[in-house]
Amino acid sequence: MAGVGDPGLPNGLPVDEWGIRVEDCHPVGSSVSRGGALNSPAAVYGLRKYLEWLKNYAPPEALKMNFSESGPVPGQGRIAQQIFWYTAFTPDLLKKGLPVVNNDGTPRWRVAPSPHGAYWQEGMKLGYQDCGAWTLLNSTPVKRRQAAWLYAQFTTCKTVSLKKTLMGLTPIRESDLQSEAMTKAAPKLGGLVEFYRSPARNAWTPTGNNVPDYPKLAQLWWTRIDAAVRGRGTPRQVLDDLAATQDRVMARLQGTGLMKRCEPRIAEPEDPDLWLARPGSPKPKLADEEGRGRTVDYDVLLQAWRDGKVGIF
Repeated sequence: MAGVGDPGLPNGLPVDEWGIRVEDCHPVGSSVSRGGALNSPAAVYGLRKYLEWLKNYAPPEALKMNFSESGPVPGQGRIAQQIFWYTAFTPDLLKKGLPVVNNDGTPRWRVAPSPHGAYWQEGMKLGYQDCGAWTLLNSTPVKRRQAAWLYAQFTTCKTVSLKKTLMGLTPIRESDLQSEAMTKAAPKLGGLVEFYRSPARNAWTPTGNNVPDYPKLAQLWWTRIDAAVRGRGTPRQVLDDLAATQDRVMARLQGTGLMKRCEPRIAEPEDPDLWLARPGSPKPKLADEEGRGRTVDYDVLLQAWRDGKVGIF
């Protein structure tokens, strides 16, 4: 959303939104000195903005909330805007009696695009969408794997998926999205149906193949961002540490034989200024990172979605 990586959908190439550069499918580094962007000016800008918004606009208790605890907060009617919309939390916003729901069941809230920042370029992703998948581990006993496979077939079959979409609001079939049932439900879903029927949904994408080991790398992020939130370092210091640590972890994955293809091949570091002078990501620092914010009229946005556009600007 800040514009750290390169244009490209579902993920930027050669640098993705994690700041990881790949060459011939092999991750080569996330530090600017290796052609990555995790500690680039755009990344520092993104973390700085996050901290500013969190401390200046979010409820004080937000500083101590985890992901699950923050999900129901919009339904309490005490905040004006949620920067990161997670569809799985949407059913909780539809319950009768909530301050964000009218007496007739229509919502007072609306689904809207995430903001994008100063380094963002046309053709880049606009946010995350955790598209569903099933992982059946070889280490799982065969009978349990078979049961899991059967359950996966059940939850995605045509006789179940529409009901699942209406209840959980996590669509998986185009036919469900285009159904009469979804059209009838649309007025009570605050723009969610219009969003999923438009090309805009393609700009919200999952984590890409640049990330060689999600669990190992993700835990590095939470600890470092927590340090930034608690004031244990400037955004620059925190991201320098995160980029260096992420490169070390990827280097340990190199040559282990655990990855059948596209294993990391961490590059030798160069002068960061050489990378910043080259086209694409990592991008040099902008003279003006603040710019001037623009807001879209919601009806105009919905019409743009109906017309097959990703957004207004």
